[in-house]
Amino acid sequence: MAPGRTHSKGSEDDGDTLEEESSFYLPKKSDEATAKVVTCVVVGGGLRGQCYSKYSKDFPHLLKIVAICDPSKRVRQIFEKEFNIPADRQFTDWNELMKLDKLADFACVCTPDVLHKDPAIALAGKGYHILLEKPMATTRADCIAIKDACERSNVMFAVCHVLRYYPPNKKLKELIDSGVIGDVVNIQHTEPVGFWHYAHSYVRGNWRKESESCFSLLAKCCHDVDLIAYWMRGQLDARKNPVVCTTISSFGSLIHFKKENKPEGASDRCLGCSVEEECPYSAQKIYLKPAKSGFWSFPVKAVTDIEDINVLTDRLQSGPYGRCVYDCDNDVCDNQIVNFQFSGGQTASLTMIAYTESVCKRRTIIYGTKGELTFDERAGPYIKQYNFATRRTTQHQCSMGLAKLSSMRGHGGADFYLMDSFVKAVMFNDRNVIASGADETLQSHLLCFSAEESRVKGKVIVL
Repeated sequence: MAPGRTHSKGSEDDGDTLEEESSFYLPKKSDEATAKVVTCVVVGGGLRGQCYSKYSKDFPHLLKIVAICDPSKRVRQIFEKEFNIPADRQFTDWNELMKLDKLADFACVCTPDVLHKDPAIALAGKGYHILLEKPMATTRADCIAIKDACERSNVMFAVCHVLRYYPPNKKLKELIDSGVIGDVVNIQHTEPVGFWHYAHSYVRGNWRKESESCFSLLAKCCHDVDLIAYWMRGQLDARKNPVVCTTISSFGSLIHFKKENKPEGASDRCLGCSVEEECPYSAQKIYLKPAKSGFWSFPVKAVTDIEDINVLTDRLQSGPYGRCVYDCDNDVCDNQIVNFQFSGGQTASLTMIAYTESVCKRRTIIYGTKGELTFDERAGPYIKQYNFATRRTTQHQCSMGLAKLSSMRGHGGADFYLMDSFVKAVMFNDRNVIASGADETLQSHLLCFSAEESRVKGKVIVL
């Protein structure tokens, strides 16, 4: 039974057992001779690097982290403690790896977005398979260079498009390809970023400024553009040729987080601000109050991984996450829509919006000639299928499978399935396990760049 096995409402079995899915947890008996513990070096040990590394703690018989490259001494200490990384395998710069013989089977590259290109290309040239955090890179040229380098070196490559591995998204693809809703005509997809999440990451945080990172559609929604391309792949035009995206347009802007919208009497920092209680974006509400109640996960952990109220307070008093959201140097969009036209006449739309209660709980409706599919992540991991002929609704429950056995709960368990797939691909030298390889990832990233070009230039882009 594959991860993400689904069944319609009313099926006898409502869950998955470890025995049923053991082929994904342990190597199959037929593969025992070739199975081995896969090794990994982590380049960039921030929150995402630490997240993916958790796989090795949950499944130590499958993956071992053998080295960490990060300029932060604190991060290297975390990896030393959590993953038993010896001192001689802790590096401040990935270039130090290049001076040594190859240390591991693959490199997990989770550096800041603008720093993806050089380590990915160099380590691929050294023979490391590459697992690269999204986005692939922040320019068209860098994305193409990474893809070409991995092909030249004949190494496996995947971008961390974790949503490709999320059981409900895979089930949507399965249902589309089965023909139960006929030919796809339109896809409507919404990414609700979340009001506090947007303020954290795109106003105060690392992705607030395009010149230091990238535009928000690429940083936040390359996942979603990729999903639309993934779902539409396999649809045909009138001549029975595979459809491709032919035209793209986009509109969006930064509306709210500007100096002119700063409330009267507000100070430049949240701690001690006279209007803090009325502000939904107060750093006290987002970080300090949750920490005082014992919550030290994201986003509090992004401010400090030291669980000490005094340390957190000091960071908010002097660091970027305590700034007034109306006094930051942010310039990326807080709302954007993208419209896609495909060669068979099919259309799709993506909406990214900051101002939502829901945080990254995506909503999708796929309209076909024989029915429609609806998935609202807020309601749970199931898909509703409506059949025009019978006028009946079927509910497909999507099992989280092995993700329930892992501490990797990010993106609804999709973080786990990404790592599980890449580790198995390396273990058994099977590229087919990778759902987010170089070619498709490059194509969906190019759609992101074209969408942003359309928004900035105010014109429709013909591809």
